[in-house]
Amino acid sequence: MAYELFYWPGIQGRGEFVRLALEAAGAKYVDVALEAKGLQRMQKLMADPKLARPPFACPFLVDGKKIIGQTPLILHYLGPKLGLAGTSEADRLWAHQVQLTLADFAVEAHDVHHPVGSSLYYEDQKPESKRRAQQFREIRLPKFMQWFETILERNAKPRIPRLVGSRLSYPDLSLYQVVEGLRYAFPKASAKVLRKTPRVLALHEHVAGNPRIAAYVTSDRRVRPNEDDLFRNYPELDG
Repeated sequence: MAYELFYWPGIQGRGEFVRLALEAAGAKYVDVALEAKGLQRMQKLMADPKLARPPFACPFLVDGKKIIGQTPLILHYLGPKLGLAGTSEADRLWAHQVQLTLADFAVEAHDVHHPVGSSLYYEDQKPESKRRAQQFREIRLPKFMQWFETILERNAKPRIPRLVGSRLSYPDLSLYQVVEGLRYAFPKASAKVLRKTPRVLALHEHVAGNPRIAAYVTSDRRVRPNEDDLFRNYPELDG
């Protein structure tokens, strides 16, 4: 039975982190919202009064009778099943910790263009966004990326930079997606920080060269970046 992924159509967003893991593993899955009446099905399931444990928001994954919400938890669940979470309990816990940190970073990147409230348009909070963007570019972005660089440096066993153990893991795929998003939203700021984090850049390039990921990125299944997404390109926020 194929996994069912429920997420908003038209954006990569937080659902993309899950898609990348499923694609890299060659897993069978259905991106439900892309199917006919898929969005209505997702909304109906979220509002189902019979569900004792309804998901708060998408993305969520349905695997048989299990409904798992929150991107890091979905990946924590899928990781061992897909061979993307290391080989030990310590690896699995570390992978989850790194993914939670990536999730924190994704929130900070989103809040650059929505620092006041997600229910407001970007145009309603431009002054606050510019101020938030400066802090993000100069302080938060380098701090997070240097932490990932340090992890890759200290994990000296694999020839190819890895965040967890010696094999490809879901945090590797998620860091790839973060770099993709940064290059789209902050081309100048990301180029500057990536010059100082060569292992992060090497990991990104290796994931990009993965045959399954390369095929996915050029397929119709991959949603293109846009200004309704998690990472948005507003040149005035890139310094």
